[in-house]
Amino acid sequence: MTQNLDSTIIAAYLQDNPHFFNEHAELLADVQLTSPLLGKAISLHERQIEIVREKNKGLELRIAELVRIARDNDTLMHRIQEWTRAILKVQQESDRAKTLVSELQTIFSIPQATLRLWDIDEPYADEWFAQDVSEAIRIFAQGLQAPYCGKNNDFEASHWFGESVSIESIALIPLKTETGTFGLLVLGSPDAARFRADMATDFLSEISQTASAALMCLIG
Repeated sequence: MTQNLDSTIIAAYLQDNPHFFNEHAELLADVQLTSPLLGKAISLHERQIEIVREKNKGLELRIAELVRIARDNDTLMHRIQEWTRAILKVQQESDRAKTLVSELQTIFSIPQATLRLWDIDEPYADEWFAQDVSEAIRIFAQGLQAPYCGKNNDFEASHWFGESVSIESIALIPLKTETGTFGLLVLGSPDAARFRADMATDFLSEISQTASAALMCLIG
């Protein structure tokens, strides 16, 4: 009786019997496969070579992508270090906020950047960064566990740049001490894709920690 074998049964048999083609090597010359690359019949050996080449190409592309990501991260880290050094060079505490914002814009090519601090120490109460903010802003900043990136949904903080400035995407970075939030660093761009909701916020968190450490001396 002739039994019709399902292809999965044949595949399972070959997996369970890896020495099959060693015992029947003559079959290798007879097996013909269609190459998706060449569009013609090729031997099993030739097809195996194609598969290996395809896998190697995929690995090469993956390695190239990892190298690109590593280089991008290295560039970002160098920029953060450059920005941190610029802040450390400031002698007057009252000038730190201005330098922090201006160097952030320059080093990272950010179109708009500003900040607001609250619970300010009395000597700095009249500085530009001590302007009044709403209770809603304070509550919002307190609730941020990580920087917000994404579309500008007419956030109150986006108006700190001026009513005539177009802000399509925004990054809202909380400034914190161990006991609470004391400010908000705001980055804005007319490019809707500059600060995306799917962006990783690791480096923005680094900026948050450095900015918080640099500015907490202004808090009463």
